[in-house]
Amino acid sequence: MLAEINSFLNDLIWGNILIYLLPALGVFFTLSSRFVQFRYFFKMFNILRDTSHKKDGHISSFQALMLSIAGRVGGGNIAGVAVAITLGGPGAVFWMWIIGLIGMSTSFFECSLAQLYKEKDGQDSGVYRGGPAYYATKALGQKWLGFIISILLMITFGFAFNATQSFIITTSFESTFDIPTWITAVVLTIIFASAVFGGIKRITKFSEVIVPVMAMGYLLIALVVIGLNFEKIPELISMIVNEAFNPSSAIGGGIGAVILQGAKRGMFSNEAGLGSAPNVAAVAYVAHPVQQGIVQSFSVFIDTIILCSCTAFIILLSGVYVPGAQGVEGVLLTQNALIEHIGPFGGYFVTIALFLFGLSSMLYNYYLAENSLNFFSKANMPLFTAFKLLCISLIIWGSFQDLGSIFAFADLSMGLLAVINLVVIALLYKPVLQLIKGYDRQLAEGKKPVLRYNDYNEYKIDKKVWKEIVDNINDKKSKK
Repeated sequence: MLAEINSFLNDLIWGNILIYLLPALGVFFTLSSRFVQFRYFFKMFNILRDTSHKKDGHISSFQALMLSIAGRVGGGNIAGVAVAITLGGPGAVFWMWIIGLIGMSTSFFECSLAQLYKEKDGQDSGVYRGGPAYYATKALGQKWLGFIISILLMITFGFAFNATQSFIITTSFESTFDIPTWITAVVLTIIFASAVFGGIKRITKFSEVIVPVMAMGYLLIALVVIGLNFEKIPELISMIVNEAFNPSSAIGGGIGAVILQGAKRGMFSNEAGLGSAPNVAAVAYVAHPVQQGIVQSFSVFIDTIILCSCTAFIILLSGVYVPGAQGVEGVLLTQNALIEHIGPFGGYFVTIALFLFGLSSMLYNYYLAENSLNFFSKANMPLFTAFKLLCISLIIWGSFQDLGSIFAFADLSMGLLAVINLVVIALLYKPVLQLIKGYDRQLAEGKKPVLRYNDYNEYKIDKKVWKEIVDNINDKKSKK
């Protein structure tokens, strides 16, 4: 009965609320900001180049970007795209692209809010904390809402999703390399523990190394596949667009199923609006909240438009995919497609990619959970140590479980989190529009934008935090 209730609520939240709420708000944020995700797109490169903090110990915009990509890029890019194509056909890829482009604006809004309302970490004065729990509490004055958001984040990412990632990685290695799950689990646990006991700075350093390697490796393989089939690309893109509006008769449910699968898998993959990425966005040390909003918006582009497209092209160029065929989907479909292109090495590559994607996602998930715990209790070292040990033990535990029901519960808690977060950022869109206007004004004046925090008195931000950041940045400018 519990399973039936869980299934009913998941269908209600994901299939009847979020499937409409996410794109509707994405369109609203896009129009109200005058297409901010496209206007600011190329400014992202200058922002990343200007925000290195190797000497002062702060976390840079690039490190925060890599950590958020670590969470967004994962099984959704390898298995999720395959599921979308299996159930919705090639046309689902087109709707993934659309939801990704629209979601860039949603991510911009939520991550700019996380920056605006961030506060200092109670354990490390060089680190900041923030996210939906913080801006819901400060901006709306609803601390109970912050508690609910934090609990949902902790359950979803810290416990269920990390245990699930462990199960996927260990069983994948057992299937591909015939390595017992317990051996892979021990290795995974050691790497994970060494990162989380080093704090957020070590986690970001791990991500700074792992994420570019895994993303570039996967992109390189996709480029090889595209290069081998270059003459087929125009026809493939034409087919994707055509199938988006005129799906094959083999796809059950018609165009509605195509849109639903593309939108749903796109949302799962890029997490725009789900309330997870803002927790990481708040960590970055930047002069103006808009800067990190721009950067986090770009991470949605990397996830959906680049990496999900890589998987889609690998599958659709292989000939392995058969419309309406059942039994081969998810990771297996992607593996079979890559084997078709480059031989047995393709299967091994997908397993290694899953390991790197999974490990980076686990570090990201842990940080979200730790950030949630910090909302309840700051600078309580014994509590944080016990929490670390619990999360580490779940890695071992997860490798021996059948996690179907746990994953379904995590989907439910994440869906509730998304609904709450979307309602909150919809209520708080005005301060983001003011941030954009202030940023544009300073660019027009020929200045490098910094937050003029005294212009935001009505929004209950922590002015001490921003005064310290702006004063420090101005001091560096004067010394130059």
